[in-house]
Amino acid sequence: MKELVFFLEEESARALLTGLLPRLLPANAPVQSRFIVFEGKQDLDRQLEGKLKGYLNLHARFIVLRDQDRADCKKVKRALVALCMSAGRPETVVRIACRELESFYLGDLRAVELGLQIRGLSAKQEKAKYRDPDRLQSPSLELERLTDKRYQKVAGSRAIAPHLDLERPRSRSFRHLIQAIGSTAAQLGADLP
Repeated sequence: MKELVFFLEEESARALLTGLLPRLLPANAPVQSRFIVFEGKQDLDRQLEGKLKGYLNLHARFIVLRDQDRADCKKVKRALVALCMSAGRPETVVRIACRELESFYLGDLRAVELGLQIRGLSAKQEKAKYRDPDRLQSPSLELERLTDKRYQKVAGSRAIAPHLDLERPRSRSFRHLIQAIGSTAAQLGADLP
């Protein structure tokens, strides 16, 4: 069985991907998606190598998704890639959400407006800070403030994901994630829409 396996820092990433994958992969794709969710970035960093080594399906391909937070993005990615190499899985794709997953949402306030049913958010998209959401220092706090605390990580991700614009994402790190999913699924033989 061909599998696209995601190693995720937290449950909100699974909620995001659960809403995105039906739009990225056709229903009849010969690929199963699987999520391995860790209890934060330290847990992911500590267990990733062992989980990759222990994964027995030779027809599996892997994507690791982790928040940058306040760390140096390039150092975080290099460390994760090194773990994948050490595990004997050099084909594993590592993607870093610049600062946090919430930067994906701040780059598409129309999706936030639709998902959380808050009128008027999309009109704020042209403000400088939302044009390049990967530059925000604390996207989760910004999203909580912007939504008057209606955004909650898992439920918010679940509600917003189906509305995200996959054609013109403002978040560069979100665009890279979408491309990684597409190319990895194509390697597994999925005919993408």
